Amino acid sequence: MLVIYLVSGGSGKTAREILRACLAQFPESNAQLRRRNPVDSEEQALKVVAEAAAEKAVICHTLVNPVARQALHQSALEKGLACIDLLGPTLTMLGEHMSRSPLGQAGLLYELHREEFDRMDAVDFTMAHDDGQRLHDLNLADAVLVGLSRVSKSVTCFYLASRGFRAANVPLVPGLDVPAELASFDSRRVFGLTMNAAHLSKLRQVRLNRIAGKHDVPGYADRRELNREIQAIDAMIASNKWTRIDVSYKATEEVASEIIDQLSRLRLAEHA
Repeated sequence: MLVIYLVSGGSGKTAREILRACLAQFPESNAQLRRRNPVDSEEQALKVVAEAAAEKAVICHTLVNPVARQALHQSALEKGLACIDLLGPTLTMLGEHMSRSPLGQAGLLYELHREEFDRMDAVDFTMAHDDGQRLHDLNLADAVLVGLSRVSKSVTCFYLASRGFRAANVPLVPGLDVPAELASFDSRRVFGLTMNAAHLSKLRQVRLNRIAGKHDVPGYADRRELNREIQAIDAMIASNKWTRIDVSYKATEEVASEIIDQLSRLRLAEHA
């Protein structure tokens, strides 16, 4: 198995995207990526090379700091490790043709395209944290949406991600305890989506029609059962002091706008 260390002086997004494009040409590969960033000093570069040597890994980097880049290459050479400069040849060519030296500052591309990169990162995060997945790093979310099945948690999360917010969703089940990771999450950033029984019943019935003959789900769309479930979830939302949003007859954009408004107020308060 090939282990690749991705080393950068900034966020590491450039190195990751270049490697993804290259690895796509090897669909049967079993490479493992180790991201190390930011690396902007000789000491940090030497530490990365030592870690890579212990795993007999190869190093790919986008370092533009000349001191860190030189230290990385020299140490890798001494330890017999392959070290690929993903940006160096292009920077050299451009410098020769423009008769000037590059600035040597990490993160400039990110600063130019901050909003675009934030959206990409948010979408990746939301995909990885859909339907209660990856609870171990739930604390990295900007917002967590909770609620019963079919109350538009996922679609709202992806709308939030398109606006640059890392959103996760965690399904709630009456009678089951709230996951510890959710219980310890900032309650001001948790939004409980709820819906009236009549509307939820219709949505669930559509779902049942799609899977007819494949699964038997007693009570899934029954209004009386749904009323009990909704009451239980509303009580859970209240007891945890989460923000409750009734999405029965609201467009996704409207629900997301309410969430964004609260998140924006929190950001302002934190930086006041």
